Amino acid sequence: MTKPPKENPVPKDAKRIKKGLIMVHTGDGKGKTSAALGMAMRCVGNHMKVMMVQFIKGAWKYGELAAAERLAPWLEIRPMGEGFTWDTKDRERDIEMTARAWEFGREKMMSGEYAMVIFDEINYVIDYQYLDPAKVIVALRDKPADVHVILTGRNAHPGIVEIADLVTEMKEVKHPFKQGILAQKGVEF
Repeated sequence: MTKPPKENPVPKDAKRIKKGLIMVHTGDGKGKTSAALGMAMRCVGNHMKVMMVQFIKGAWKYGELAAAERLAPWLEIRPMGEGFTWDTKDRERDIEMTARAWEFGREKMMSGEYAMVIFDEINYVIDYQYLDPAKVIVALRDKPADVHVILTGRNAHPGIVEIADLVTEMKEVKHPFKQGILAQKGVEF
């Protein structure tokens, strides 16, 4: 049985435009940060600098930090959180930490030094109301035209989804944690 020819998904009048994309990795499935790091590897492989600002991860050790040390100065990762979650002990401190991380990341995005800036887990802090989505949307609209930006985390804000060029929703189908298997080195950290 022969398959019918595939339709070309690219419109005939499409133009090859070079621009910095706004990309969102969201959803309840695993792989949002991992996908962003995969894109970072593509940039690094093309001699393009990448900055990842982590809004929740703090001082604990995990694989991407060790990899970034080896790939410096092409890849920089800044964990700027304290591991806070929805079970916060000090909401005001979490808001303060988020504001600090946002200002740092916004400055890096606007600096022209990086081809890609990743705001890791920013969707969570927006969803927890630690960061005003309007501030993020304004900055994304004002970013340098050639800078790619990735925003990760569940529950992406509708306004951010609207201005994004690419939105990918990860969907959990099966996860080892639900089978009683804890996080694995090299997979989750």
